[in-house]
Amino acid sequence: MFYKDDRLAIFIDGANLYAASKALGFDIDYKLLRQEFDRRGKLMRAYYYTALVEGEEYSPIRPLVDWLHYNGFCVITKAAREYTDTAGRRKIKGNMDIELTVNAMELAPHLDHAVLFSGDGDFRPLVEALQRQGVRVSVVSTIRSQPPMIADDLRRQADNFIELDALRDIIGRPPREPQQVET
Repeated sequence: MFYKDDRLAIFIDGANLYAASKALGFDIDYKLLRQEFDRRGKLMRAYYYTALVEGEEYSPIRPLVDWLHYNGFCVITKAAREYTDTAGRRKIKGNMDIELTVNAMELAPHLDHAVLFSGDGDFRPLVEALQRQGVRVSVVSTIRSQPPMIADDLRRQADNFIELDALRDIIGRPPREPQQVET
C-alpha cells in the first residue's frame, strides 16, 4: 500500500497512540517510527499532537515533547484544562482533534498518503474528506487490545488498517532490564 515516490505525512494523536501501545505492553521508539515511514515514502511531515498540563512543576510528557521537537517532528501542543467531574474526581481535558484535522486538510493537496496514528472514531469524517481529495489514508491502531482501541467505522473508512502490534518489532523500544539495587 506504500509506494517509494509517495508524498507522505504522519499524524500522531499522542494520547491515543500512548494508550494503544500501553494496552499492547510496549513503548514506541519515535526515532524508529520516523525512520520506518521515511523508508516507506517521501516523508513530508511528521506531526505529534498532545495536550500539556500547565502549571505543573514536572510534566512526564515534557522530555518526549522536547525530544520530538529537536528530532524533526512538528509538535503541536495546547494547554490541557483541569476540571472536577460530578463524582468529585480530578480530570484533565486536552482534545487535539481539531488541530490534527486542520493540519491534515491544509497539507492534503501536497500529499499522496496520510498515516493517522489514532483509533478515535471522530476522525472518520477527516479520513473521508482526505480520500475525496485523492489522498490514500492508512490508520494505525489496534484491535488486539481488550477492548479494541480502534473504532470500527474508522477502520472500515481507511484505505489501509495497520495493526500497531504488527509494528512492535519495527518501532517498539526494547524492554528495559530491571536494574539491580546494590546492597
